[in-house]
Amino acid sequence: MKKIDTVIFDLGGVLIDWNPEYLYLDVFNGDREKMQWFFDNICTTDWNENQDAGYPLQKATEERIALFPEQEELIRMYYGRWEKMLGGAIDGTVSILKNLIEHPNYKVVALTNWSHETFPIALERFNFLHWLEGIVVSGEEKTRKPFKDIYEITLNRFNITPENAVFIDDNLRNIKAAEALDINGIHFESSEKLIDQLKTLEISL
Repeated sequence: MKKIDTVIFDLGGVLIDWNPEYLYLDVFNGDREKMQWFFDNICTTDWNENQDAGYPLQKATEERIALFPEQEELIRMYYGRWEKMLGGAIDGTVSILKNLIEHPNYKVVALTNWSHETFPIALERFNFLHWLEGIVVSGEEKTRKPFKDIYEITLNRFNITPENAVFIDDNLRNIKAAEALDINGIHFESSEKLIDQLKTLEISL
């Protein structure tokens, strides 16, 4: 294994706590079964990921309402009250990020699936995002993980050698896509476990 000189962070679920439940659990009066049905059938993960790849939020909303007019109020909430889905920073991982950025041996960047329309809200709210050397935002690139091109954009933009980089993401699908391009992958489960996983790769914290 080559020596790691670049760490690539995912954002949502790794450095930032994002979860649509924060909005909708209250809307559904705590009824998780009804809320899950809504996520499985109306405002689905696949639908949201299409906006992460740059599809306009208003257009996506109106198209979904046309399909499910009886759900209009709930659909409009998804992006209309999107900020409610943002939790706080994941402090343990932010501490790891800080240590890596302060270390002279590492380049630290981010690769995130995120709508370009909502990402400015995160930039304003989370100061640590400005510590990074750069962030590749899927919505700005009009593509997203796990598609090969967004990893190649990241590698080329920051002059990264795949074998010398590690990518940290909470979605195993995205890790496998990175590994297919010879980028080392860490499937994020907790900040505590991440410390051990980085040490296994001989990364100093």
